[in-house]
Amino acid sequence: MAYNSLEECLIDLEKNGQLIRIKEEVDPYLEMAAIHLRVHEAGGPALLFENVKGSKFRTASNIFGTLERSKFIFRDTLKNVQQLIELKNNPLEAIKHPINNFTTAIAALKALPLKNPAKKPILFQEIKMSDIPQIHHWKKDGGAFVTLPQVYTEDADKPGIMSANLGMYRIQLSGNKYIQNEEIGLHYQLHRGIGVHQTKANKKGLPLKISVFIGGPPAHSVAAVMPLPEGVSEMTFAGVLGNRRFRYLYKDGYCLSTDADFVITGEVYPNENKPEGPFGDHLGYYSLQHDFPVMKVHKVYAKQNAIWPFTVVGRPPQEDTSFGKLIHEISGSALRQEIPGLKEVHAVDAAGVHPLLLAIGSERYTPYAATKQSAEILTIANHILGTGQLSLAKFLFITADDSNQLSAKNIQNYFKYFLERVDLKRDIHFYTKTSIDTLDYSGEGLNTGSKVVLAAYGDVKRELATEVPDCLMHLHEFNNAKPVMPGIVALQAKKFTTYQNAANELESLHVQLTNQLSELTSLPFIIVCDDTNFLSQTLNNFLWVTFTRCNPSHDMYGINSNTENKHWSCDNLIFDARIKPHHAPALEKDEETENKINKFFEKGGSLYGVL
Repeated sequence: MAYNSLEECLIDLEKNGQLIRIKEEVDPYLEMAAIHLRVHEAGGPALLFENVKGSKFRTASNIFGTLERSKFIFRDTLKNVQQLIELKNNPLEAIKHPINNFTTAIAALKALPLKNPAKKPILFQEIKMSDIPQIHHWKKDGGAFVTLPQVYTEDADKPGIMSANLGMYRIQLSGNKYIQNEEIGLHYQLHRGIGVHQTKANKKGLPLKISVFIGGPPAHSVAAVMPLPEGVSEMTFAGVLGNRRFRYLYKDGYCLSTDADFVITGEVYPNENKPEGPFGDHLGYYSLQHDFPVMKVHKVYAKQNAIWPFTVVGRPPQEDTSFGKLIHEISGSALRQEIPGLKEVHAVDAAGVHPLLLAIGSERYTPYAATKQSAEILTIANHILGTGQLSLAKFLFITADDSNQLSAKNIQNYFKYFLERVDLKRDIHFYTKTSIDTLDYSGEGLNTGSKVVLAAYGDVKRELATEVPDCLMHLHEFNNAKPVMPGIVALQAKKFTTYQNAANELESLHVQLTNQLSELTSLPFIIVCDDTNFLSQTLNNFLWVTFTRCNPSHDMYGINSNTENKHWSCDNLIFDARIKPHHAPALEKDEETENKINKFFEKGGSLYGVL
């Protein structure tokens, strides 16, 4: 099915019992986001807010709230897109089976963007930025934000839509030092195509022209987050996924998506930045205020009866989790084709995606060797850390399974398999003073931190402890020991103050345990944290706390640690997962707002019976 607009998609969802209209007035300041979060957490339907306080425009959210709903939206095109990707990986398939791949070839014709004739009337009206629903998502956010933008830029050396970039980079509409209706904030992170375009424009001394599309067919939003190779136009992907060619025209030198509900045009000038943020982000913390490019607004357009789509990000899983799952459904074996020997890689959503990758590779280098040890998987690990946004990974666990029974998606089983085999004298490999995710505040500064690869392969070396060893029950300054999973125990410590004090505290732990090593052989990992009850309560809590609050080079310690020829090793690995003074604060729901929105879920409210 080809949707010509966002509204067509929403009507289709409603006909199929997957959307609810909210007719009561809703305040875009905190209330709208709080309703979305509550419905999404319950696995509820998409939402259409028909009465937005302070704006004449409707808003919609939770459109991609579940993988099932996302697959429903693209039910008629998903298979063709998957086949096109397979054909790219294996072009001989099309030659061998031309009839089987005929429909796929026809679908590929939709990849060509369609320029609308200039004489064709476009139903856009010019509006002001302040006319847009000013959705404020979290209480400490710096203002209202666009959370489902499609940010369009062109290459100064190769202008035109076929070399353009479409990315989803958050936009701050109001607050801070932005001049209302004249300026907005543009936040983009490492390894994003827009950075390449701005660099080229800066070298030429030119402003970068930017068009921000909001709404339109849902395929456009997915295209904006799809990790396509540099130089491949997202507009071509949008056409195939949406079964409708991407339609556009140029006005005042700016590209306009004629299917979008809203378009914001403007320019970014070299070296003109303003403070952007804070913003409640997808790691579950506030990304703090930093200088980012400021966009000088040229014109703002809206279609008649336009709908403003939005989402709310926070501690995962959230709606953007479904985006990730859908991308995996679409891309299939593409990554395995790109990285020889890689069988599977899982970006762990509960840990914020970039902080933790679990990978399974192959070990084919030395089949003649009597001792099994990491070799090929180290090559694969380096390839992963040099590939697109995977390069932002902070913790990369990688192993090989000769039986092909292991899955990286079964996280507990993966850790059990890994911990049974890891050799902490050999298998820890640090990358210091390098780049990490912009939103990750565990490091030494914005975009700056460290990485670690833990690569384990071989026969089982230990039976993992399932209970807390006695030697961890009566420690000085470390208490309330809790089992997390086989081979992992959490210890509670006092509040983190400085790294010097932390080093002293962890040395004290080392001294207390030095004579207890026989009890610790079945316990490769020890997590030091602020609250062991919380960390050990669920798998997601363990993943979130441990891997978002650790900077490998600074926060990993070891019992009997040693450095030999610059290689660090230990007997038992300790992660200091306490909150540090430089960390961003965690997101918390606003109790007053939570009480206000109860009326929508009570008898007589639009959402009564949804939860």
